[in-house]
Amino acid sequence: MCSALILPVIRSERLILRRPRSNDAARIAQLCNDYDITRMTTRMPWPYGLTEAQFFVDVMQEQDPKLENAFLIDVGGEVVGCVGLMMGERHPEIGYWIGRAYWGQGFATEAARAALRWARDDWRKKVVVAGHFADNPASGVVLNKCGFLYTGEVEKRFSVARGEDAATRMMVWIA
Repeated sequence: MCSALILPVIRSERLILRRPRSNDAARIAQLCNDYDITRMTTRMPWPYGLTEAQFFVDVMQEQDPKLENAFLIDVGGEVVGCVGLMMGERHPEIGYWIGRAYWGQGFATEAARAALRWARDDWRKKVVVAGHFADNPASGVVLNKCGFLYTGEVEKRFSVARGEDAATRMMVWIA
C-alpha cells in the first residue's frame, strides 16, 4: 500500500496517469500557454511559460502523497493534460486541464474516472469534491459523467490567470 502512495502509476483504457518529471516541463509549458486553459483554473497563472511549468514539476516531485497527487495524462507517450487530487478542508478535491488540441476526445472524463478509482481504492477516500467555473459548462459535463452531483452551492473562487474571482459551481462524488 505504501509504495502505491509514493509513485503511483494509473492505467486506463487509453491513458497512463503518472507523476510529472523534469523533462515534462517544456511540454507542459507548450500546452498551458493558452489563456483558455489557464483561465479555467484557480492556480495557473497567465502567461504560462517554462518557468511556471518547471516550478509546477518541482513542487509536484516534492508533494506529500497523503495530501496531494498530481498526474500527467499520457496518451501513447505524449502528455495531453493533467489531473490532480488535493486535500481540502474536509475532503479531497479533483481538478484537471487538457491541452486544447485534445479537447472533445474524452480524455478528461477518462482521466478523472481513473483518478477517482485510485482515490477510492488506494488513497481510501470515500468523498471527493469538485468545482467548475460557471462559464465552463464543459467541465460540469465531465464531472457529471464521472458521477459528481451538484450541491446547489456556488462559491466565489479566485483565478490567478483571470486576476479575479469567478462563480464556481460546487459538486460532490461519493464512492
